[in-house]
Amino acid sequence: MTRRLKTILKKQSGRDSSGTVRVRHQGGREKRFYRAVDFKRDKFNISGKVVKIEYDPNRSGDIALIQYKDGEKRYILVPLGLKIGDRIVSGEEADVRVGNALPMIKIPIGQPIHNIELTSGRGGQVARSAGDQAFIMAKEGKYVHLKMPSGEIRKILASNFATIGQIGRLEWKDRVIGTAGRARHMGIRPTVRGVAMNPSSHPHGGGEARSGIGLKYPKTYAGRKAVGKTRSKKKYSDKFILKRRK
Repeated sequence: MTRRLKTILKKQSGRDSSGTVRVRHQGGREKRFYRAVDFKRDKFNISGKVVKIEYDPNRSGDIALIQYKDGEKRYILVPLGLKIGDRIVSGEEADVRVGNALPMIKIPIGQPIHNIELTSGRGGQVARSAGDQAFIMAKEGKYVHLKMPSGEIRKILASNFATIGQIGRLEWKDRVIGTAGRARHMGIRPTVRGVAMNPSSHPHGGGEARSGIGLKYPKTYAGRKAVGKTRSKKKYSDKFILKRRK
């Protein structure tokens, strides 16, 4: 049963469908399995037991294998305090307990949450990395004011689901890759500074000795602005932002 939750992750190496590199500094990498994580938590009102906590090479946090009463198994993100043998449930009447998923209208103000839906039924999109947590700051009509991990405060539908608790593996932010070889195993290729290149390869290139980036402002290798305001037009969701991130 668990095998169905794992598939070989295809290597993209930063290339598009034509084989052209669209994202630099990617390539190589160890072969790895992709684990299908249940971000939707849509198995409502059926209790599940944590049977295993596993490392996942595709994300910074750990994942837990859940066995539900009807025999189905699913992976979920592991919040702090969730242990093997614990029981979790998802639904409108679920208790406010670590690992349970319920609508934000039912979650008390100030409770740490993760795996938060931005669009109803789409599954969690916010606060999914190691150590991440968000907080409900206020409730206003059909919306809640959500403080994101970035510090941004945004209005989100109160009927959207979220999971109780803070994502575990807090030590992840202190990791040191350590060697170039380990980075290559992770699929990270070397990054070369633009000023060290030829002028034909990068806008910062050329000049005698260490000559800086030249006139105007820092640019990407494609010549676009690399600092300052890069968003050209307002997004439809900007009206829901109450406070910008720092």
